[in-house]
Amino acid sequence: MFIAMILSLFAARLVQLQGVDPGQYAAMAAAEGKISVVLPAERGDIVDRNGQPLADSIDGLMVVADPSLTEAKAAALAGFLSRRLDLDYFTTLKRLRMPDSRFQYIARQVPAAHARDVVDAARDKGFVGIFTRDDPVRVYPAGSIGANLLGFLGTPRKNGAARPSAGLELAFNGYLSGHDGEARYQVGATGSQIPLGDNTVDPARDGSRLTLTLDRDLQWYCQQVLADAVRNARGDSGTVIVGDSRTGEILCLADYPTYDASRPDLSPENLYGSRALSDAYEPGSVEKTLTMASLIDAGKVTDTTRFKVPSVLLRQDRPIHDYFEHGTLRLTLAGILAKSSNIGTVMAADKFDRGQLRSYLTRFGLGSRTGVGIGGESPGILPDGSMWTSQTADRIAFGQSLSVNALQMWAAVNTIANGGERVDPSLVKGTATLADGTEVGSGVAQRRRVVSEDAARQTSEMMERVIDPEAGVAPGAAVPGYRVAGKTGTAQRVVDGVYDGSFTVSFAGFAPADDPRFTAYVVVHNPRNGGGGGSVGGPAFSKIMGYTLRRYAVAPTGTPPSRLPVEW
Repeated sequence: MFIAMILSLFAARLVQLQGVDPGQYAAMAAAEGKISVVLPAERGDIVDRNGQPLADSIDGLMVVADPSLTEAKAAALAGFLSRRLDLDYFTTLKRLRMPDSRFQYIARQVPAAHARDVVDAARDKGFVGIFTRDDPVRVYPAGSIGANLLGFLGTPRKNGAARPSAGLELAFNGYLSGHDGEARYQVGATGSQIPLGDNTVDPARDGSRLTLTLDRDLQWYCQQVLADAVRNARGDSGTVIVGDSRTGEILCLADYPTYDASRPDLSPENLYGSRALSDAYEPGSVEKTLTMASLIDAGKVTDTTRFKVPSVLLRQDRPIHDYFEHGTLRLTLAGILAKSSNIGTVMAADKFDRGQLRSYLTRFGLGSRTGVGIGGESPGILPDGSMWTSQTADRIAFGQSLSVNALQMWAAVNTIANGGERVDPSLVKGTATLADGTEVGSGVAQRRRVVSEDAARQTSEMMERVIDPEAGVAPGAAVPGYRVAGKTGTAQRVVDGVYDGSFTVSFAGFAPADDPRFTAYVVVHNPRNGGGGGSVGGPAFSKIMGYTLRRYAVAPTGTPPSRLPVEW
């Protein structure tokens, strides 16, 4: 009876296995010997306008383990791998002892030679169950060149794959990353693939190449000149932007200080982004070019309109002064710009109709993001109607009580260089798609008329007088052999909502003035050497513009510079 009872139990179990649940148990048995492996997609390269690499993917390997084989010597193997691959010991140990698993990531995106050396050394020491799989590694061959724009692949995720941190790597992650594939195959007791087993492959789809408008060599040169300018002025930071006046393509966008995208861990996190886009500041007298162009376009003045400029202008809440002491001056509108007179600018701006200046500044792009595709861009601050008092209007006319980001201000000044037509600035050559589906780049850049060609021409000729050593305040910005139009800027800095006594100085201009090819903008924050936009930004502009014109073989136009009268 006892034997009969035992046999009955066996019989019932056999009926369950073979008759009731055969599929489930067959699947479980098959799964015991199956492994699923990610086939990493190769991340798209980021290259400059000439195809030079800024971010690249090279051969790399992932180190993986079969815990069913590594568990016996897990502690010793974890110590070995953590030392050789710079891993956390306890995390590695946990993965080597993972129950019911035949596949675990140990390290991702390891340079191929190093990964092979580690695995070979592990096998020489008698460890088993350690393998390698293809896993491309992200590198930044240009180091710090364009790092503030590029961003980088940073801290690994749980499975060991790096994730994008900041800049273009983050903004265009979906475009660059592609889609990983998957391989599923059966393995034997030793962890080796069974050649005739059940093997299926879903191939990876590599990411797309991102071509930028940047010129890598010009970017390098700008970063060197900017670093020298900031250090010589004992400033905190700075920005340089150079772009094609006609297309809006940005050839250089440099920030200082910067970092090495290959070793971001050596630099503080506040350097990772581009301050040219994220930082808002008051532009100072560079904004006067927009005020003048708007006045001329509105038919209120011409470049030779005459003004008697007093030594001080008494307004509603406080007197307005110029940066230099003077008696009553007889200046034309060109003279007001050449001398950078706040008083003269406010007197000219009094001719605007109510709300007219704000309308023009909005069309120049102030108060709105440029939309080049990088996250964290500041729109700046352009006061609305409720905040636009007569006192605010006075200060805005000469570049205070409003804020901009550097690229936004470059695009506004470039509108004058481009004959009064604003073109959206671009960092991407052609088009590329952001995570939200928005297409950006030079292929979709928009244009709009802001001021007439005649207004832009008159403003440009007035800006030439700023460079004239006999009339203007920035002879150091001249480029020998070329006609240059430009404007200095010096503005008080707002820190934590109050003016803290420091300044931002700048210089914006374009050349050749009578047939503009390039527009450049130099900004230095908090110089401590007492210099202004002409003495700090002007010489840096001269070097950068001269180099750019020579690099692109732009010949001088050979025409005489503007001789507009500055006094009457």
